[in-house]
Amino acid sequence: MVAFFGRCRHALFGISDAETRIELRGFKVGDDRVKARIERIGKSFVEGYHAALLDNDPLRLTEHLNSIDDNELRGFLFEGAAMGLVISDFLCPWRPSRFQAFLTGPAQHHAYMLHVGAGWALARLPVSPASLTSRMDCLLRWLVLDGYGFHEGYFHWPDSIGRQQRPSCLQGYEKRAFDQGLGRSLWFVMGADPERIVSALQDFPTDRQGDLWSGVGLAGAYAGGVEPDVLERLKVLAGDFLAHLAQGAAFAAKARQRAGNPADHTKLACRIFCNLSAEHAAQLTDDALRKVPADNALPAYEHWRQRIRRHFI
Repeated sequence: MVAFFGRCRHALFGISDAETRIELRGFKVGDDRVKARIERIGKSFVEGYHAALLDNDPLRLTEHLNSIDDNELRGFLFEGAAMGLVISDFLCPWRPSRFQAFLTGPAQHHAYMLHVGAGWALARLPVSPASLTSRMDCLLRWLVLDGYGFHEGYFHWPDSIGRQQRPSCLQGYEKRAFDQGLGRSLWFVMGADPERIVSALQDFPTDRQGDLWSGVGLAGAYAGGVEPDVLERLKVLAGDFLAHLAQGAAFAAKARQRAGNPADHTKLACRIFCNLSAEHAAQLTDDALRKVPADNALPAYEHWRQRIRRHFI
């Protein structure tokens, strides 16, 4: 029965590998190495997503994902799996949440990526952001909106990036968290090309650009795929938004540290964007979280981000 229902979920909600191809997406990628990297990341996400659709048992799923011999890309596998589990939960609302069991159990070290992956499901299910995040951690739940923003940039970039549109359902800080994920998608859509990224960013209202730059920094540090001179150029072009770029890179360092999947390109990006080692950048996020103010006019999550940014001003 497990296999039968898994095949049904896969048939209904599966994503074709072709959806990760640059040509189909229409991304502006000129470098073959960057193209290969972007497509490889997409395929890893889809692999994790399909694994969760086929077998949504948290323990078996975790064992399967950990058996895939590519530690550096494992975060994308778990991100995709989170999307699959949230969809499984939606289909069987009477059952204890498989996503929560995954998050609080065997996959807890990938907590950041799991929340982001849940945002992909939000983009494809008839649910409101609040209904999905209301029982999640009050700090990390904003990453669900980040994931939503990335999804919209990745799959619908002519609207989300070209026309700077945001979903009408978003309220308050949800809009900003969405933009942080949308900024991450710029790294992919614009082929990690600094000039193209900045050209797209400058079409957005100024009050949205800081959050977008944060997303660019996170993607550049977490996904990588470029030579040092590209990161150096992006740092120069960031100008007044450099602190946002560095904050995003610090988040990437922390996500990899917590998950135990370090990457040389993350170390490189932290050195260039933050003037810190990846270890020190990750520690900075921990230090900034101590005694962070509770939700008030701004959520605690934004107070946390502001504290990190202040270090780089």
